[in-house]
Amino acid sequence: MKTYNNLYKEIISFENLILAWHKARKGKTGKKYVLEFEQEIFCNLMALHYELKYQTYTPRPLKTFILRDPKTRKINKSDFRDRIVHHAIVSILEPIFDKTFIYDSCANRVGKGNLFALKRFKQFVRKVSRNGKINGWFNNNQIKGYCFKADIKHYFEEVNHSILMKIIERKIRDVKLAELINKINANFGMQGERVTSWTEDRKGMPLGNLTSQFFANVYLNELDYFVKHKLKVKYYIRYVDDFIILHSSKRQLQEWKEQIDEFLKEKLKIKLHTQKSRIISLSNGIDFIGFRSFYYYRLVRERNIRKMKKKVGKMRNCEISYWKLMESYQGWQAYAKWANSFTLRKNILREIHKVKEERLKQIKLFNYR
Repeated sequence: MKTYNNLYKEIISFENLILAWHKARKGKTGKKYVLEFEQEIFCNLMALHYELKYQTYTPRPLKTFILRDPKTRKINKSDFRDRIVHHAIVSILEPIFDKTFIYDSCANRVGKGNLFALKRFKQFVRKVSRNGKINGWFNNNQIKGYCFKADIKHYFEEVNHSILMKIIERKIRDVKLAELINKINANFGMQGERVTSWTEDRKGMPLGNLTSQFFANVYLNELDYFVKHKLKVKYYIRYVDDFIILHSSKRQLQEWKEQIDEFLKEKLKIKLHTQKSRIISLSNGIDFIGFRSFYYYRLVRERNIRKMKKKVGKMRNCEISYWKLMESYQGWQAYAKWANSFTLRKNILREIHKVKEERLKQIKLFNYR
């Protein structure tokens, strides 16, 4: 296996930090913290470069907030200057590790993503269900095959730093870089403490960091290789900590489930979520990547429909403006159009315009009085 040395110099180079700054500011150029950083952009980037060069760099405290969508998640937001460092690291390491990832590792990779995972899932369902074809046609009652749908319990909170660094060290032999990665990961739940050794047995990565998303793939690449090369699973897709395996035999999936759970506990010190990891008949539809997918069609999750309708209600109650709602609707529509949702999208848009007309009438009536 090819190993890489002295990558730290590439990561902290002023040229790479400039590139990282451009990536970190993308889509956020109007934010106050970005404008403040860019008032003295050369000095700030140079100061960051020297802190990294002389290893005096320390991540600033994370800002934590709760996101309910509707699943409650604790998001940790890094300071803008720290996000530049994250981009600097990933821009150098990603091309190295991406070559080692399996084809069906779909999250946070160029050319992959949600839509890619959904298309692969559809292909796999067709292959597994090929014996369910009767007189040249399929119907949901006759579709054969099962899906092991799995979720890792509290994944980002349970990632073991020592195991992660051992995985990274197989390809990267750079002590300075290892110490920098450890500082970033140790910033999660350890703020105010001085990190003296990257070999300390710590757990957890900040959900929200670019580095966390990248290292999530590096860590679970071990699982990918176990599933594909040890268990010889043919129809497997992983999206961050959610993964699915399709097979015609329910018994086979149960055996794989037990073997995977044992592997995760012993090798990666994480475990399957007992309530969210189960074997489901393909004829019932599979909830994956924000949709419930059947053989012939795909539905938007009910909770995502309720979320959009709730925003329409907020406009009716004058809690948000029409333009703010339309901005949300455009984003939601871009997601919903991946499903068979033409009528649904049309009805919600019609409801938005109806509420808009109601508010205009109220304004005219108020002005008339």
